[in-house]
Parts: sequence; C-alpha cells; structure tokens
Amino acid sequence: MTARDKAIRLGLTGGVGCGKSTAAAHLKALGAHVVDADEIARALTAEDGEALDAIRARFGDAVFGPDGALDRRALGDRVFADVGERRALEAILHPAIQRKMLSEIDEADREGASVVVLDVPLLFETGFDALCDEVWVVTASREQQALRVMARDRLTRAEAEARILSQMPLAEKEARADRVISTGRPIDEVRAELKRLYRELTRRR
Repeated sequence: MTARDKAIRLGLTGGVGCGKSTAAAHLKALGAHVVDADEIARALTAEDGEALDAIRARFGDAVFGPDGALDRRALGDRVFADVGERRALEAILHPAIQRKMLSEIDEADREGASVVVLDVPLLFETGFDALCDEVWVVTASREQQALRVMARDRLTRAEAEARILSQMPLAEKEARADRVISTGRPIDEVRAELKRLYRELTRRR
C-alpha cells in the first residue's frame, strides 16, 4: 500500500462535555470512517470484555455489581478522585485501545476509506496526534462543559468539575490544534462549519 492509498487521518478531540461525539457523528454522516476510542473502551469493559480481569485484579470487587458487571459509576468515582488510580486504569486500557484503533485504521485503508477520524478524548495525552494529518479540537465554555456533563451523567457540579480537571486544559488543546470548532452556538452552525472543513479536507486527497 502506498501513501496515496491511505486515508487522510483526522484527529478529533476536545474536553469532556464539548460535543465531540456529536461532531464525530456528523463527520460519519458526511462519509468519514470513525474510529471511536470511547466505543472501544466500552467494549473492553462490557460483559466478557478483555479488560475486566485486569480491572478486578487492580481495583477489586468493589467496582463490580452483584451480577458481575463493571460498576462504571463506582470506578469513575474512584479514579477521578485519585490521580494514581486513574493512571492505573489508563495503564490497563490504553494499550488495548491503541492496538484496536491501529487495527481499525488498517482495515479502513484496505476498504478504501477517504478519511479516517480518530475520535480520541486523550489524543494529545496518548501521542495519537502523531498519526494524524490534521487535528480538530471541539470546544465549549467551562460552564457549558459542566452543565452538559452534569445532565448527561447525572453528576454533581463537583463531580463534573473533577472530570473536566482530569484532562489537559482546553486552551492547550486549542493551541495544538489545526482547527478549533466551538459548539457553544446553534447546532446548525456547527454542522455547517464541519461540512465546510470536511470538504476542504477531502479536496487534499
């Protein structure tokens, strides 16, 4: 396979509650092949997921329910309250997520995809931006982030803030991005901008 045969790799990231998943869904509707790190993580931790044994060994039965399923709320409360615990979970999940993502990227190339979107919350933190031809950051105000996370995950303000603070500051992500897309405006405006940027990107292939 030559470089010309490979899809354009578009990194998509942003802070929690910034609307990244909505942006990824729109890019998929425009024709992009989306590789979703969160979706892979959910599969790894779903029933019979390959990460469950390692999570149980490290965090114990307290983060599992009576039915043996992972209690995501209990695990989240633990890892967002302690940096060391969060790093331990990342050490379990990140290598497996990255292997699966690389496999999906290769498969998209074989299938002739024009654009592969790497939808990764920790794109810069994990070094996956090095694989990207371009990086777009989806952003929102701190208040919008907090309100969205509280509503989506039924969290208190303090819990939502802990999740926001656990990530690289948005200002740093914005400074490292090729494009910054604000979602603090009507969704139709956001979709129009994504469509324009996507068309510009595909013309380079």
